[in-house]
Amino acid sequence: MVVIQRKGTQPQLRLVYDGECPICRRYVRWQRIRKEVGELELIDARQDSKARQELTAQGIDLDEGFALQVGERWYYGGEALHHLALLGTRSGIFNRLMYRLFASQKRTVMLYPLLRTCRNWLLRIIGKSRIGNLK
Repeated sequence: MVVIQRKGTQPQLRLVYDGECPICRRYVRWQRIRKEVGELELIDARQDSKARQELTAQGIDLDEGFALQVGERWYYGGEALHHLALLGTRSGIFNRLMYRLFASQKRTVMLYPLLRTCRNWLLRIIGKSRIGNLK
């Protein structure tokens, strides 16, 4: 688990993602959150954690998308990607591109299934199993 430290008393931010997916790992490493937003806790969905237990209890399938908690609310899949883009900085090529692609909720809803399919395809190619949190 990686915690990006921020000052102040902002709402809790937790991102649950597939730590064995090369694309997911790079995305969370490159994505930068604005300082005033708060501290983002990165949680590998393949490891047991309170966040994974909460999501599993809610019936959230982590094989179908990652999850972002902002305060008390969880966002899932494309909605999580959209909110993460809005929370991100606009500095650096990667973060500017992510903002341009995913700041539009309509565009994110259209693109997310393609991204998820690519992720699942990549995991099969490299021989990684599913997360299986709902088993």
